[in-house]
Amino acid sequence: MRKLLDFFNKPLLKIPLVLGALTGILTFMYFLALYFLDITPLGNKKMPDFGIHMIMLVVGCWYYRKYVGKGLLHLWEGLTLCYVLNTTAAFLNGWLIYFFITYVDPAVFTNYLAEMQQLLVQGKGELVKNIGEAEYQQMLRNVMATERSQIITDELSKKTLMAVLPIIIVSMIFRRQDYGVFQGRP
Repeated sequence: MRKLLDFFNKPLLKIPLVLGALTGILTFMYFLALYFLDITPLGNKKMPDFGIHMIMLVVGCWYYRKYVGKGLLHLWEGLTLCYVLNTTAAFLNGWLIYFFITYVDPAVFTNYLAEMQQLLVQGKGELVKNIGEAEYQQMLRNVMATERSQIITDELSKKTLMAVLPIIIVSMIFRRQDYGVFQGRP
């Protein structure tokens, strides 16, 4: 058991796990804020919560470079830190939302499905023109067959895809090495 605890005590894993858990809780609080403001907390209104992820990615790289790396941060450390942080946050937020829509207020999920179905019906003409009637009907059936548990995988996949470019950019901005081609020269 001690070996397992020692494994998680490494700063490159411990810092993003802690910050990822904090990010997951903060994004869930954003979800709750939308809920209490009577805004459907699932769907497009939830997307600005990725800004919380971005802020925490920057904080994580800055903290690691300043206090652990003593002013240095390799690109691979920044990438690892950001991906672990982002995945932890998305996983925790997905599970918290799942528990909320399953045990606290299931109406949030049914309202979300009804809103998605309404959007598809409103855009039927354009969708049928672009993808055809059969594909439109299949899309409508898929929306109605959506299960609550898909929220978790949806959260993970969307946040992972949305974070690829920002993670690379943040890691490159905070990257600082003590060796390189221009070492000792401007």
